[in-house]
Amino acid sequence: MKAICFYFQIHQPFRLKRYRFFDIGNDHYYYDDFANDDIVTRIAQRSYIPAAESLLKMIEESNGKFKCALSITGTALEQFEQYVPEFIDLLKKLADTGCVEFLAETYAHSLSSLADPEEFANQVKVHDEKIKELFGVQPKVLRNTELIYSDELAPQILAMGYKGVITEGAKHILGWKSPNYVYSAASAPKLKILLKNDKFSDDISDRFSNTSWDEYPLTADKYIDWIANTPAEEQIVNLFMNLEVFGDFQPCETGIFQFLEALPRFAEERGIEFWTPTTAVTKLKAVAELSVLHPISWADEARDTSAWLGNKLQNEAFNKLYSVSERVRLCEDRRLKQDWYYLQAADHFFYMSTKNMHDGSVHSQFSPYDTPFDAFTNYMNVLADFIVRVEEQYPMSIDNEELSSLLTTIRNQEREIEALNKEAESMRKNIEHFNEEHLLREKEEAAEKKTKKTTKKAAAKPAAKKCKKADKAAEEEAPKAE
Repeated sequence: MKAICFYFQIHQPFRLKRYRFFDIGNDHYYYDDFANDDIVTRIAQRSYIPAAESLLKMIEESNGKFKCALSITGTALEQFEQYVPEFIDLLKKLADTGCVEFLAETYAHSLSSLADPEEFANQVKVHDEKIKELFGVQPKVLRNTELIYSDELAPQILAMGYKGVITEGAKHILGWKSPNYVYSAASAPKLKILLKNDKFSDDISDRFSNTSWDEYPLTADKYIDWIANTPAEEQIVNLFMNLEVFGDFQPCETGIFQFLEALPRFAEERGIEFWTPTTAVTKLKAVAELSVLHPISWADEARDTSAWLGNKLQNEAFNKLYSVSERVRLCEDRRLKQDWYYLQAADHFFYMSTKNMHDGSVHSQFSPYDTPFDAFTNYMNVLADFIVRVEEQYPMSIDNEELSSLLTTIRNQEREIEALNKEAESMRKNIEHFNEEHLLREKEEAAEKKTKKTTKKAAAKPAAKKCKKADKAAEEEAPKAE
């Protein structure tokens, strides 16, 4: 039996407005609300909504045999709730079918896994809570930002409770191996890995409407035949792509929605099933361990992290941002923490890339900057103001080592306070219990006294009557005796 595992990514960042040097310290709102509303609404109407309707139709017409997975960032969900609530309703309908799995990922589509394990774990946790709140499901498989993965990450992902992780089937990692198997992590063998089939995924996302492609036009039956003709022992074909492929990267006029909707019928004819990532990692055994010494991603030909951290501008901004992570986690300022999430989006670093990108990336299409240097300058101005606000709460005069010691002391005190609060709560409950018992005992004693008194009175009445009768009888006998 062969199966297809479809996964669709949905992400939208909060785009920054033009923020100048003279705004630092004077303006603490960083976002271009008009651009965010316009872009999110436009893509939703053109792509997300019709694509979701197609997925719902495929599930219904196949009687639940079609299954897929969605991964939606927290920043995208926030914007959908604000600008396109009808799309949230559609996602809830998909969740209610039980045929769509929602994956775990970083809330802000951040690169935190490359810099700060604590921040990475926190963001994934917050994202899971958002998914649970909106759709009532708990993610079991993780998809890190841009499919970033390495051996170093595997033990943490497993410790966080996930059954599997999905990443890129990069050629320099696989070598002669096929991506059409389940693998296990070399550094955490209990964690299973699903790898993107690059060729089959790109046939849809990149080449579908390319008239110069020698396989153009691509039809559903031809595509399913290609998958069916892969070696019989290869049981899973992972098709990972952005949902924007349908209606945006590949416009509606190309027939992309008709192609998508026809896949389940031809797959059933060829005995091919559709599985979610959790089904795949549960049903299939890992054929081998896979070692990934350096982080990989699904971006550009290098399949590494150079799209976000490949030049000095990007690294300067990245290091500056995460230099205040400990301080931000300490604060209770909700607005500051919200900005912290929004500024971590990988998109901001992508805009600073000086690489010549030819992958049709959604980031480059929607970049609001003329040059990478403009992107860097604007971001650093915003970051400078953000850091000033952080310093107001936790001054930079306290070095990291001293801050770490302070954090340890504060956390120890928090634990002590928590323990004392628990002890006080326990004592309060004991006192309440004692008072309740004492009150109950007093009531019982009062009831008992009342009962005894009543019984005594009841016993005294017949005796009094007997005495009266005896007295009366004696009086009657006295005259007779005379």
